[in-house]
Amino acid sequence: MNFVSTPNAPTPAGHYSQAVVHGDFVFVSGQLPIDPTDPSRPPGNIEDQTGRALANVSAILIAAGTSLDHVVQITIYVSDVNLWGKVNAVYSRIMGDHRPARAIVPTGELKHGMLIEIQAIAALGPVS
Repeated sequence: MNFVSTPNAPTPAGHYSQAVVHGDFVFVSGQLPIDPTDPSRPPGNIEDQTGRALANVSAILIAAGTSLDHVVQITIYVSDVNLWGKVNAVYSRIMGDHRPARAIVPTGELKHGMLIEIQAIAALGPVS
């Protein structure tokens, strides 16, 4: 196993790694919409938060040697299922034609009032 760490995504706040590479896969820990260059900055609306959380996932995947194009499964935790339409619009724009397996999990309140958290599993492959 290899543990992934990049300054281009938020530093873990607990006892976990940003991601773990095992075999041919990268397992990305749940990413909140925290800007790694300014963690104190408020995360914005759900569209902003979705984009930021996916950018964090992307940065970790790139550090591991792969990309969003190699995601095989993604889990999205959202504080309110009524936000799903807005989340899906941003997600669709960023992911384009790539359609990994996906789950949406309504959770209620997330850490520090954030609206979304995203975790992913990706195959190793060239960064695209």
